[in-house]
Amino acid sequence: MVAESARRSAANIARRIMAVDQLKANWSAFSMQYVFVYGTLRAGEVNDINRAAARNGIATPEWIGAAHVQGRLFDFGTYPGLVIDEEGAPIRGDVYRIEDGLVPVLDEIEHVYPGVEGLFRAHRLHVEVEVEGRTDRIDCLIYPVAAAAVAGLPRIEGGDWVSHRATRA
Repeated sequence: MVAESARRSAANIARRIMAVDQLKANWSAFSMQYVFVYGTLRAGEVNDINRAAARNGIATPEWIGAAHVQGRLFDFGTYPGLVIDEEGAPIRGDVYRIEDGLVPVLDEIEHVYPGVEGLFRAHRLHVEVEVEGRTDRIDCLIYPVAAAAVAGLPRIEGGDWVSHRATRA
């Protein structure tokens, strides 16, 4: 009788653990968001989003696809700055699905702090992304700069920071 009771208790504990694991899995699906990266956060660049996540013990971002936004891209020397402009050219980037915990890391890289007016700002924008041969619009976090910040800076005519940087080297 005692052995049977212990077996039932162990089975109940196992079911509860599985239920908690399932809740965690479901919760993580809701604690994710999308980000559009166009400069040094792109794969292989100095602030590569994947390496930033790994350094901070955060799950690897899931690459969703190549994307673009309309705007103007400027060369700040070691990084680009994007001015969102519906009349501008397509600016090349990538969309990733990230855990919410990565957002403060990205904010730190981009020097975005609550209540502080900096060069970059966190912004939400619908981005067109190519996913398996079709175009989808996804609400993304993006880090543009204010138009006033680019006065006198060279414009990156091709709209692709990685290509531009490679030709400068």
